[in-house]
Amino acid sequence: VDGGARGNPGPAGFGVILEHAGGREEIGGYLGSTTNNVAEYAALATLLGRALELGLPRLEVASDSELVVKQVAGAYKVRAPHLQPIFLGVQAMKRRIAHFRLRHVPREQNREADQI
Repeated sequence: VDGGARGNPGPAGFGVILEHAGGREEIGGYLGSTTNNVAEYAALATLLGRALELGLPRLEVASDSELVVKQVAGAYKVRAPHLQPIFLGVQAMKRRIAHFRLRHVPREQNREADQI
């Protein structure tokens, strides 16, 4: 998953690649003017929502957003009020997936999602 904004805040979007037994899906979206962190969370929330729609029991996610990865893991607090509702939604969705893993990868290893 990847998200970004030009100008931060600025025009923002996200990209998701989901590979599963049924194939490969690429999902992207434009978010209007928002922050990088909102875009990163939007990517993760979109992926989780689609995984739940498909009934996937396992999900391993790679993100180049250290902030999102550490907040979702509980290592960092979510202090920004505008991120708290998105964070809570992500937490609720991830609890519905039996085996969920979110790991941080360097930006160079996340180019595919960045291009969507």
